[in-house]
Amino acid sequence: MKSQISNKRKIFIFTMKLLMWISVIITMALVLFMVIYVMAKGLPNITYQFLSTKPSYLSDTIGILPNILNTVYIVIATLVFVIPLGVGAAIYLTEYASNKKLVSIIEYASETLSGIPSIIYGLVGMLFFCQFLNMKTSILAGAFTLVIMNLPIIMRTTQESLKTVPQSYREGAFGLGAGKWRVIRTVVLPGCVDGVITGCILSIGRILGESAALLFTAGFAHAVNGFIEGLFSSGATLTVALYVYAKERGEFEVAFATAAVLMILTIIINLAATMVSRYFNKRRSI
Repeated sequence: MKSQISNKRKIFIFTMKLLMWISVIITMALVLFMVIYVMAKGLPNITYQFLSTKPSYLSDTIGILPNILNTVYIVIATLVFVIPLGVGAAIYLTEYASNKKLVSIIEYASETLSGIPSIIYGLVGMLFFCQFLNMKTSILAGAFTLVIMNLPIIMRTTQESLKTVPQSYREGAFGLGAGKWRVIRTVVLPGCVDGVITGCILSIGRILGESAALLFTAGFAHAVNGFIEGLFSSGATLTVALYVYAKERGEFEVAFATAAVLMILTIIINLAATMVSRYFNKRRSI
């Protein structure tokens, strides 16, 4: 009887391991297929002129320099607003808020925001930022829309990082006579800065990949502008340009080249997130 049970258990364990390996292989195969396919289609079409010029209908040249600049502008503008809001809200909910019902309501609202389709954010951003606040179609309006979209990511990652700091660290600092804010600034935040930075980097990845919300708020312009002027002007990011070239114009070579640039940026961001986490984990273990 015992041998039958042990044999069934071995078969069950072997079956589960086999299913897990199959899942891992399928996931890796899908990722590799996506990366290799996009790179194979896009890299041959990437040239220096393609990266350093703007589109010109008179000379029939296509460049994505305005789209790269607009992407950088919208990333910077979004992070400037979303990091203080997200980190501040997480600190309040974790360290200051004593009303558990209020905390649960805010967390529920944050989770709800993270599940709303991005096209709805674009519609609300167009009606509120572009029309009601009279920002018109601009990079700044798109950045404010992305702030609302990425706020739950920063809040959640910061909250989880704050919870990993042992309570004994706080109690020891309080025992030495430090105030609440000093404890948070000198003890809690340095102990969880790796999670905060990782959340910010992952948020950048979502900003780079967003297109639906920016179609309504940031616009389609391909002009090269300075940072300040660009914030108040219409501009297409790389993802919006990818949509325009693929869907509206049918120029799939340009679309795949733009997709390859986006893929490279995404890989760099993921590697940066991994390296930052490892760096701060090593500093913490020293």
